[in-house]
Amino acid sequence: MFQFKWLWHNLNGDRARYIIALCLSVIGSSLTIINPYIGQRIVDTFIASDNAVKNLTDERSLLIGLCFGMIGFSLLRTGLAYFTTLLYERASQNMLFRVRIYLYNKIQGQDMQYYDRNRTGDLMTKMTGDLEMVRHSLAWIIKTIIESLTIFLAAVVYFFFIDVSLTLWLLILSPPILIVAFIFARRVRPMYVDLRERLSQLNTTTQENIAGNRVVKAFAREEFEIRKFTEKNVNYSTANKKAALVWLDYFPYLETLSQAFNVILMIAGGLLVMDGRITFGEFSAFSALIWGLSNPMRNIGIIINDIQRFFASLTKIIDVYYAQPQIVNEHNPVVKHRYKGSIEFDNVSFKYDSATVLENISFKIAPGETVAIMGATGSGKTTLINMIPRFYDVTKGRVLVDGKDVRKLELDELRGNIGVATQDVLLFSDTIDGNIAYGNPDMPEEEVTKFAKLAAAHDFIRKMPEGYDTVVGERGVGLSGGQKQRIALARAMAVQPPILILDDTTSAVDNETEEHIQRSLKELEFSCTKIIIAQRVSTTSQADRILILENGRVIEEGTHAELLAKRGYYYGVFMLQNEGIEREVTAHGKE
Repeated sequence: MFQFKWLWHNLNGDRARYIIALCLSVIGSSLTIINPYIGQRIVDTFIASDNAVKNLTDERSLLIGLCFGMIGFSLLRTGLAYFTTLLYERASQNMLFRVRIYLYNKIQGQDMQYYDRNRTGDLMTKMTGDLEMVRHSLAWIIKTIIESLTIFLAAVVYFFFIDVSLTLWLLILSPPILIVAFIFARRVRPMYVDLRERLSQLNTTTQENIAGNRVVKAFAREEFEIRKFTEKNVNYSTANKKAALVWLDYFPYLETLSQAFNVILMIAGGLLVMDGRITFGEFSAFSALIWGLSNPMRNIGIIINDIQRFFASLTKIIDVYYAQPQIVNEHNPVVKHRYKGSIEFDNVSFKYDSATVLENISFKIAPGETVAIMGATGSGKTTLINMIPRFYDVTKGRVLVDGKDVRKLELDELRGNIGVATQDVLLFSDTIDGNIAYGNPDMPEEEVTKFAKLAAAHDFIRKMPEGYDTVVGERGVGLSGGQKQRIALARAMAVQPPILILDDTTSAVDNETEEHIQRSLKELEFSCTKIIIAQRVSTTSQADRILILENGRVIEEGTHAELLAKRGYYYGVFMLQNEGIEREVTAHGKE
């Protein structure tokens, strides 16, 4: 019942239309008994009657009227069916539109942990195939159930009106059909739950392969990916066939029992006609309307099939619909102001799935200060900076911006004061100008150019076919890693944030370009606190302060000179990188 309450709730705005459609379905289906009744009158009066010839002469106008009545009611039913279908489609499409927007907004509002737990392909399946199945159920399956049930009841009432005993003989088949249908429903439902899961896996594999196509080609793993996709496709196909073919186990029983209606009618009805209990016209009415009993029974398996698909899909959608993020963006209207840019980590710890990522981290960053963070892979650097814009919440302790706990700040305002550029760059399928001005679409062209120059991106952009109007492909296809990083850096600086977070954004650029970027960051026209994750000493050496992370703890802190004097982790990295430079210089000298 919960699923139907959910449907009713989301029909808000189209409930009247849908109720009218349901009522018209009942009316249109009830009219199916009219033509058999007219046919009964024609047979009894003008064909099987002892006075048939006389009636044809004397009651010709009645015959013509009955014939036109049959045509008229047929046209009326056709018109009602057409109008009813329009109403169902309009209501279901409107509901689909509203729910899809709601789900998209819901997914947009989820925190990072939600994306960590849910696969992209699975979410895409829910937003497309599962949602369309729910719409199909609303527009066609429920309509079919209502119409089948109405026709069945109308036929039974009409049959009882003609002859009770013959009707009871026909209805004796209903209980075994319902029992078979019930057994079929219990067996097939878990199959469709499994089927939707396999479809999600197939879509996930497809999405990952397309997104990572360059990596696949780089490692010449096309054959492996084809085999992996084929395996998922076979699993989905097998589950689909299994769910579809299980119907064949029950089809013979339902079809035989449905056909038995005609057999009972021929035997029992024929005997009643010979005994004079019913007229030949009444028997013809039974014959004309027997499909009103047999068809719903015959279609009950197909209806159950679709209903189980509906429940499997709706369960998936409801998971997204009612999912609640742990970090909620209320989008409350506030008078947004520019932050000063001070940051403090107060005894911060963070666990992810019971694994400790950060432990007891405390430090302060003054407004306008540049702090570099260095550490081995997996030391917690990216997790640390994710605490500032509240992509994740601390497990223990506090992160403060301008002296206020970030958990008490309005998220839109907090994130609007932070510019972020990551190593894993995502550019949208848009122009370069559109990507740089993503945070402020109304940004003047000269401003876009200015920040592109600061990020050392202007020179290569103007050499492109259409300059800043060049459309980059999905994820920036067509650009080198360094070019994408520089556009991402320009995008982060373009919003002129008081806090700028750069996660290894110069890892793919040459030393000369990196030097230009470092100089630009120092000479920004707006006050800005900068947090830079880097592995190059040439980058960290320019910072006011350097933090060294190891296993989620700060093990070293100080300026470039202070950390070199300590001869710890930072000194070791410095010696390794400078030794490499010395070897390179020596090698060039020998050449």
